[in-house]
Amino acid sequence: MTDLVRCPWGNSTPDYIEYHDTEWGVELHGEVAMFERMALESFQSGLSWITILRKRENFRTAFAGFEPKLVAEFGPADFDRLMADAGIVRNRAKINATINNARAIAELDVPLDDLLWSFAPEHHQRPATIADVPAVTPESKALAKELKRRGFVFLGPTTCYALMQATGMVDDHIAACFRAG
Repeated sequence: MTDLVRCPWGNSTPDYIEYHDTEWGVELHGEVAMFERMALESFQSGLSWITILRKRENFRTAFAGFEPKLVAEFGPADFDRLMADAGIVRNRAKINATINNARAIAELDVPLDDLLWSFAPEHHQRPATIADVPAVTPESKALAKELKRRGFVFLGPTTCYALMQATGMVDDHIAACFRAG
């Protein structure tokens, strides 16, 4: 799409180009921002990321800007509203997981940011090619296990690794990519 060398997935559509060039792999902090990414990565499970990316603004509206305290208060009427909202992915388990996870955030004894970032690896090897990018790592397995222990759901090792990539806990831009630093 442009003359810049990108990770192969990041050069296929204008939406992917924008996301790849400005967000993916960029260090992210803050409870709302991290909760949004957790929720969106969970919704992405089994789907293409482009589906989620294109519905992102609808998700933000439907889930009160991903303000955990507000989402934690969602009740049956909110669930019904979400299940009827064609602007988001209407999956019963994923909607319930997002509400549940907002409630789990309220129960944390540490800030969500600190919890998630405590699993970022000290050292990370940049992948040479897309084939070298792992789906799971020991850190993503440990993060998934800890989140489950704390009452979070729908966040397995693969989803946790995608979260780590999306929020800059790891930088998996391939070596040839212009974003590789």
